[in-house]
Amino acid sequence: MLKQLAKQSKERLRSETPIMLPLRNLSLFISLLCHASLLSSLLAKELEIGYYSDTCPDAESIVRKVMRRAMVREPRSIASVMRLQFHDCFVNGCDGSVLMDETEIMLGEKEALSNINSLRSFEVIDEIKEALEENCPGVVSCADIIIMASRDAVALSGGPYWNVKLGREDSLYASQDDSNDIMPSPRANATMLIDLFSRFNLTITDLVALSGSHSIGEARCFSIMFRLYNQSGSGRPDPNMDSKFRNKLDSLCPKGGDENVTGGMDSTPVKFDNQYFKDLVQLRGFLNSDQTLFSDNIRTRKLVKKFSTDQEAFFKAFIKGMVKMGDLQSRRKGEIRRNCRVANNQREDDFLIRVF
Repeated sequence: MLKQLAKQSKERLRSETPIMLPLRNLSLFISLLCHASLLSSLLAKELEIGYYSDTCPDAESIVRKVMRRAMVREPRSIASVMRLQFHDCFVNGCDGSVLMDETEIMLGEKEALSNINSLRSFEVIDEIKEALEENCPGVVSCADIIIMASRDAVALSGGPYWNVKLGREDSLYASQDDSNDIMPSPRANATMLIDLFSRFNLTITDLVALSGSHSIGEARCFSIMFRLYNQSGSGRPDPNMDSKFRNKLDSLCPKGGDENVTGGMDSTPVKFDNQYFKDLVQLRGFLNSDQTLFSDNIRTRKLVKKFSTDQEAFFKAFIKGMVKMGDLQSRRKGEIRRNCRVANNQREDDFLIRVF
């Protein structure tokens, strides 16, 4: 029903000129007209390390403190928070759009095919935002929170620490269609993933290193049922799977069983290390999109082998990839949301979406 309503709304808006739209806020409309030519040519905002050193000097320590609390409550949650960076930045840049709840006229990215029943721990971001608003209201963007929290998730799990560039603004809206068009499925193979990452000027090394984010966290049986019982429509399991590991997964994810049961994406799912790559070499990758990096492409296989024996090389490449991914920016007008789930003034934001 919601999708049909949104579609009808879009079709109606295409047939209307801005002058025919209801002018609920005349001053806003005049301002938008005056600056319309600028909105389409906005340059990406320059990001910098220590961006909040004057306006919110405790910002990074506040984020880390909340992430530590979340880790104590539920170790899996910080891995879930870390993955928000990938799901946010690949869809129209790092703008916090993945955090937005759907509205009557906007289908949120949380319900996109690759995100629904998969992305989680949004409440951790809410907790961080609440703490920051108490300390320095209206200063730190939700988009920057994702970047800081992702870095801290890695460091708190035993992985590397790096300085993050900050200064992003939050999107005024989300796009479920864009998320569906961009984000890969667990069935993706190495060639698909290479092509996807190249669209964002991310190299094969970036792809393999960033896939190492699966060193921590869990995934649902739903994502691997086809690998266990019908790989490529064969009616058989994926041949690129160690037999003992397959038996283990058969027990975890029996055919016809609860597909929301979860399993670790490597054999040390609470520790950020290079075990993920060692598992791929041994044909013990959980997701098809992981195992394919070793089994299906010679270029990615070389990197998997390298990272499986050289953890320091993996850490260095991972940091570089995370920084490059964090540099993906939206060129749309943004704001600093007070609540990461909704735009500050929904009525005015809805109006802007209709006009532009």
